[in-house]
Amino acid sequence: MTRMYKEWEDIDLLCKNRLKSRSHFNKYLNKEDALTYENKYSLGFKGLNGQWKFLFLKAPELSPKDFYLGEVNCDYWDDIDVPGNWQVQGYGNMHYTDLYYPFPINPPYVPTENPTGIYKRKFILESHWLKERTILRFNGVDSAFHVWVNALEVGYSKGSRMCSEFDISQFIREGENDITVRVYQWSDGTYLEDQDMWWLSGIFRDVEIIKENKVGVRDLFITTDFDEEYKDALLKIKVSLENTTAEDLSNIKILYELIDEDFNEVLRGSLEGNKIKAFSEEELYINEKVNNPKKWCSEEPNLYHLIVTILKNEEILEMIPQRVGFRKIEVKDGNFLINGKAILLNGVNRHDYHPHMGRTVPKEVMKEDVILMKQYNINAVRTSHYPNNTCFYELCDIYGLYVIDEADLECHGFELTGKYNWITDDPHWEKSYIDRIERVVQRDKNHPSVIMWSLGNESGFGVNFEKMAQHCRKLDDTRLIHYEEDRELKIADVYSTMYTRLNRLIEIAEDEKIDKPHIICEYGHAMGNGPGGLKEYQEAFRKYKKLQGGFIWEWYDHGILTKDKEGNEFYAYGGNFGEYPHNGNFCIDGLLFPNRTPSPGLIEYKKVIEPVKFQEGDLKEGKIKITNLYDFIDLSYGLIHWSINYDDKVLSSGILEAEDIRPGEEKVLNIPYKLPNSIRANTDYWLNISYRLKQDTPWAKCGHEIAFEQFLLPLAVIKERKVEKGVLKVEENEAYLHIAGSNFKVIFNNIFGNIEKYFYEGKDIIENGPKLNFWRAPIDNDMYVLEDWKNKYFLHKMQQITESFSWNQEEEYKVNIEHCVHIAPPNQAWAVKAKYIYEIYSDGHIQLTIEGKNTGSEYNAPEMLPKIGLELILKKEFNKVGWYGRGPGESYSDSKLAGKFGVYRSNVEKMHTPYIYPQENGNRTDTKWVSVTNLRELGILASCKDFMNFSIHDYTKEDLEEAKHEYELKKKDFVVLNLDYKQNGLGSASCGQDQLPPYKLNPQDFKFQLSLTAFSNQEISDIELSKKVMYRREE
Repeated sequence: MTRMYKEWEDIDLLCKNRLKSRSHFNKYLNKEDALTYENKYSLGFKGLNGQWKFLFLKAPELSPKDFYLGEVNCDYWDDIDVPGNWQVQGYGNMHYTDLYYPFPINPPYVPTENPTGIYKRKFILESHWLKERTILRFNGVDSAFHVWVNALEVGYSKGSRMCSEFDISQFIREGENDITVRVYQWSDGTYLEDQDMWWLSGIFRDVEIIKENKVGVRDLFITTDFDEEYKDALLKIKVSLENTTAEDLSNIKILYELIDEDFNEVLRGSLEGNKIKAFSEEELYINEKVNNPKKWCSEEPNLYHLIVTILKNEEILEMIPQRVGFRKIEVKDGNFLINGKAILLNGVNRHDYHPHMGRTVPKEVMKEDVILMKQYNINAVRTSHYPNNTCFYELCDIYGLYVIDEADLECHGFELTGKYNWITDDPHWEKSYIDRIERVVQRDKNHPSVIMWSLGNESGFGVNFEKMAQHCRKLDDTRLIHYEEDRELKIADVYSTMYTRLNRLIEIAEDEKIDKPHIICEYGHAMGNGPGGLKEYQEAFRKYKKLQGGFIWEWYDHGILTKDKEGNEFYAYGGNFGEYPHNGNFCIDGLLFPNRTPSPGLIEYKKVIEPVKFQEGDLKEGKIKITNLYDFIDLSYGLIHWSINYDDKVLSSGILEAEDIRPGEEKVLNIPYKLPNSIRANTDYWLNISYRLKQDTPWAKCGHEIAFEQFLLPLAVIKERKVEKGVLKVEENEAYLHIAGSNFKVIFNNIFGNIEKYFYEGKDIIENGPKLNFWRAPIDNDMYVLEDWKNKYFLHKMQQITESFSWNQEEEYKVNIEHCVHIAPPNQAWAVKAKYIYEIYSDGHIQLTIEGKNTGSEYNAPEMLPKIGLELILKKEFNKVGWYGRGPGESYSDSKLAGKFGVYRSNVEKMHTPYIYPQENGNRTDTKWVSVTNLRELGILASCKDFMNFSIHDYTKEDLEEAKHEYELKKKDFVVLNLDYKQNGLGSASCGQDQLPPYKLNPQDFKFQLSLTAFSNQEISDIELSKKVMYRREE
């Protein structure tokens, strides 16, 4: 028996009565109103956002009889906010997947249980609305819907993240009107919408009623071109003029005017005597030369205003404003060019997302996103994996971001069937695929920010993509076509890959057979603590002409703010709502936390992609080389701030003009500093250089830092200090060794070899340790090695076995302790043979040398370790932290460029990075010393001549590993201080490149030294103490 299609399963039914797609614009009656671009001042605008009546059903067939009638009783219906997704308002089920369809794959059929929402509200129209045309516009409805006005069916549409317009002129009446919308969670269109995101349904973008003339512009298509010198431009305007009356017209006049940002006229012209037949559409063409216009690019987003005016019998019918950016996109000699220059895309992928409202994102939040992107040196965004709200493109036009505009198309779940191209290569689905590209191109074609059309994402390849590309080029041949899964480059203008390993990326760059420009549309998977290794990718982009950048995955963590049964608030991810199958916290993979706080990954990315580079010259002469890495602008819009810093002080500072250093140029700067005559011993002097805005811009205030660098000045003066020779008292019993000086006492357990107590001035500081540690709480980028680490090698269960513990006191001021251990996991034959060598002095100073030798590597040893370091347990009251090294935020070996060397102050709580899924965090690299004190500024200093890593928390690594959300992380009644020799890098192996070789911690022999010194700030500061203890000598 043949199963009958329901309307929402019919691939041949794209819509009913939906108007042809067109660009987005408003119409006005005068120039002043037109240049506001505000809906309020247009010919007629009525927003239908707000509270609607709502009935939620398990299936469309359960709809009440005559639900679309105006007089239907809605008293028992709920109220719901529009726009909004119904799941985040308490209806249906929250469900996150990366690639799974949450129902059986049987295209085009969808489940019988098809959650359905019926929306209903009233609206008032005055009489003037009835004299012209009235258009009902839905900007986004997931996934398909029918609409009724005043009990009459208006139409049907699908395609969740695309605009749908209906002419409701024949359905409305003066006064009160009734609108009913029935929305289906699942439709045949759902098979094209399996993007990596929460499955959220409903009317989630604005609903609007627009008044239009019966005779007027249906559509505009604006393109620009340049001459061979990229000086003078050609402005091309295609005006689609529509007559919906029964009268042939011959007296239609078109005026057009181009004005600059200061509202000065650049050109004007007219087309007169235009004829248009009844119920028809005419296309009229305007070509105008524009002499030497200011060009649009991300660095200088110069915009003009084009106003197209329609007159009938010299009476103004409507004025249409459109922002125009003059730019030309082309491919030459293996590169894509903007205005004749090969550009580098430093981009991000962006989903529509809000932690409270799902995919309903207010314009102000989008504006915050765009401004943040600009502030963090990002110049491009990919609208993954669907068209964004129209206002987002307006913001990109205004603030300057390149956009890869992606069609609402992904069929990822078919990959798991073994037939990835199931519908992609099925001609029966051709119309559905073409509809997806048709509507995004038509809507967004006038935005200068859009430089590429992307046909979709992760949907295999087949005939339907070939047809999409043909249709796309027919609609618009001025932009490039992108599709990552066009692996044979049949249709795409750029060779796009995702999560490409660095070695493979370099192979692509050096492969002369590949003659198209390359981008990585997704890389640097920003899941949890990471990504690491971005520097090497950026270096490859800069080195190879063919490589034109990439887009980090992704902009946000997609955590949904919710509460557990006890009222604890947290950000939810896949599985937290009981859904299955799901992809867990794979949606927590952004450069922004859900509250839109920049993550350490975003801070590092800003540094990696900074457009101004400083390099060391002759530092004694104050010479620094500066390179302009911008594509178009010189550096005269910024200032160079410099300072010489030591410890926590500024020795001198100044500001220099950056001059007009052109794109790609480098110059030598003379920094007018004078080196001090008197150099403080054992002190580092740093030259800090910062390139900052010299005046306010639309996206940042004067003084905003764009790029920075630090240089260690060659001013080292080493002064050793004699060891103070007091008297140490030593007592030993069966289990403990007591060593005491005049103001301290340390107790060793001579069975286990560790310090059990350390008292200074009578205050108990150390509870336990230091103890060698090779484990860290797993990060998301460890996910593919974690199984082996834990269940093959048992690295989280390393055991330390004492082989010997001995001590001697050859001098009365010094005790030597040697503790030899065998460290290995259960049931493993490989091991670390380690030795702790303590030198304890009468002033309480402890010099510790740790040596380790790997043995038994032939017995199936791991290839990589999480870390090598020491763990100390301190008393809870020691909460204040100071350090000299990189800061202020966390850093790791492959993600530390953004960390500036300096002296920093914080507390234990603030040393924590609140990743949504708890994991290793808060490490600081390249540290010379760290102090931990109580409120009375008494505590301990750990220091080393070489660099070390450190982190400090009021929870254990086991607590981190056990917790699945921040609120589950319980504070301990002690403090854990990690002093690490090395940490494994971060990489981005949750999806992509693992740790690059320089940052991969392989099992190795090791030796490192550090000092532990108790102190009181009443007597000496941690800064001065560090200089004393790092350079001690015995005589």
